[in-house]
Amino acid sequence: MKGLRSRQSVLRVLDLCAAPGGKTTDLAASLREACGDGFTLVANEVMKARVGVLDDNVARWGDPNVVVTSVDPAAFARLEGWFDIIVADVPCSGEGMFRKDPRARAEWSPELVELCAARQRRILADVWPALRQGGFLLYSTCTYEQAENDDNLAWAARELGGEILPPAAEFEDSGVRRTAHGHLLEAGVVPGEGQWAGVLRKTASQRVAAKADLSLLHPLRQGLRKGERKGKDFLPDPDYALSMEFDRKDYPEVAVDHPTALRYLHRDALVLPQAAPGYNVITYLGHPLGFVKNIGSRCNNLLPKGRRILMNV
Repeated sequence: MKGLRSRQSVLRVLDLCAAPGGKTTDLAASLREACGDGFTLVANEVMKARVGVLDDNVARWGDPNVVVTSVDPAAFARLEGWFDIIVADVPCSGEGMFRKDPRARAEWSPELVELCAARQRRILADVWPALRQGGFLLYSTCTYEQAENDDNLAWAARELGGEILPPAAEFEDSGVRRTAHGHLLEAGVVPGEGQWAGVLRKTASQRVAAKADLSLLHPLRQGLRKGERKGKDFLPDPDYALSMEFDRKDYPEVAVDHPTALRYLHRDALVLPQAAPGYNVITYLGHPLGFVKNIGSRCNNLLPKGRRILMNV
């Protein structure tokens, strides 16, 4: 990580196909452990139907260094040479999902493999300008097809300008198999579903945009949001209570038991005699869950509608 940050104080990472967000939050945890506050992680999801789930999961994670965008990979070309690492877990023919997803089995065909391989090359070519010279592309799929895996990484090295990092043998004891240019995780051999991953270091020269700015991508989420003023009132942002930078002196807290916590997450109105007038933060086992507004006879639940749990509680 230190070598990657030699030209700047902040490590810049792009999770290109990020929904639903498990990869993003894992990356955020690893980056914070390695870099402290010295990183920016951009989590992008081009599919509008999926980006809301990504945004919610990033909000729940609470790391203000994670930025959420929803743009086509080609849009990142405007940030020339800006990223040190790009993680591209690209759409694929889905063979690694056959065990758990009957639809993936039903939709598979040789033509789909061909279509996916071409789409993957387009995605890599579109985002490549955003990676700095010497930066790393982590390329992965959830298929076993050579055309979508080794062949595409070799294509990127040859056509875009990169050096493939040879797969390591150290993972073989856990069932991970080396292929020509990467690592294959086969469902039934390793825990979980199927996946392939390889790494490419960019050797092609790359101009760095002097005034590159994430605002070009119109982020859906960027930085810490405490709230907004409306008239004489300051309305807290629902995500502020979940942020790791939440100042617990800003609002009174109400500790609740397990049934009440579930009712809050179900977005029920609550009666909390111990709550102070106005905005309060609900906590469970010391962890903030979100805001309520005590209006006297009850507390209005300010959990965003899209995040409420649907189970009956």
